[in-house]
Amino acid sequence: MDPRLWHKVAAISGVAALGLGTYGAHGFKPKNPTYKEVWHTASLYHLVHTAALLGAPITKNPNIFGGLLTTGILAFSGTCYTVALLEDRKYSTLAPFGGFAFIAAWASLLF
Repeated sequence: MDPRLWHKVAAISGVAALGLGTYGAHGFKPKNPTYKEVWHTASLYHLVHTAALLGAPITKNPNIFGGLLTTGILAFSGTCYTVALLEDRKYSTLAPFGGFAFIAAWASLLF
């Protein structure tokens, strides 16, 4: 797979991160204000790891690094967005796997 593909993935993820972050800041009005913090956490991790995706092509294993970051974004941030939007923590089961994917992505830079 062409390592430059990760720039396109980062572009799509960046558009989504900014759109979701903007919605969270200006349009998201949960009944329970705690879920606003959950949305903010999802947005922060989404945007930070999207920026990291830009570096995937210059890593030794771009597909491992990019794949793990993308998995983390989808599993962690996606789960947090869902929990916040539905205001129900029962949907949070995938978040720890996303967190582990983030950790594994950063650890993959050691090899």
